[in-house]
Amino acid sequence: GSNLSEDHVNVHECGKPQNILFFGRETNLPLRIVILIDTSNSIRMRLQFEQQAATDFLYDTIRPDTDKAFVVGFDVEPVMVQDYTDDLDKLKEGINSLQAGGGTGLYDAIYYACKEKMIYIPAPHPYLRRVLIVVSDGRDNFSEHSREEALSMAQKAEATIYAISTNWTGMQTRGDKVLEYLAKETGGRAFFPFQASDLAGDFKRIARELRSQYSLAYAISAHDGSFRKISIKTDKKGLRVQAKAGYFAPSSSEPK
Repeated sequence: GSNLSEDHVNVHECGKPQNILFFGRETNLPLRIVILIDTSNSIRMRLQFEQQAATDFLYDTIRPDTDKAFVVGFDVEPVMVQDYTDDLDKLKEGINSLQAGGGTGLYDAIYYACKEKMIYIPAPHPYLRRVLIVVSDGRDNFSEHSREEALSMAQKAEATIYAISTNWTGMQTRGDKVLEYLAKETGGRAFFPFQASDLAGDFKRIARELRSQYSLAYAISAHDGSFRKISIKTDKKGLRVQAKAGYFAPSSSEPK
């Protein structure tokens, strides 16, 4: 949002202050978007609203020749219904082909999407913003992978998770807390719409956020494959920083 400069930003890695080498506003980075839609039995009544909101979001957001999205439906296991493309009609067809039924394998779906579709070796140039949008009630009763395994794969893929909860009971559930946790740890946000008609507004807020980000760089010192916790704060009044919780350092065997 607001015009921020590096003078107002402090970065710590594992508690140590870091010297910012680059700070800039990023509005035009190419996007790689995964839409993960829960098609388990628990959301059967809402699937049509979700399909419409996700389709409208892609039509608003995808710039041909720059951005690409792919679509995964998941119940017991993830099913890719459309591979990476900037063809909006194909994306819409993929979304509309989803049908409800089965249990919920949320963590496996996140793990699969990040591992198979969001890890780029060597690193992409120009940098690709990788975004995972999860539409789900956050419950998982089927995955082989744990919540932590799903999160660490997302962190390895440098993917930001935005979650839209399909729990409209008005009561916060364990699933909602899971969505909030996954989003916060990767620098994204979780949304809790009260009803189906609010879905579109939440998708619009995500689209806005994807277009107004800052990026900063500092020299890393660790090359041992460890997870490095990052803390980014600003002393500008009224502003709150939303950023990923950390990253995995390269290991000395990987090319630097």
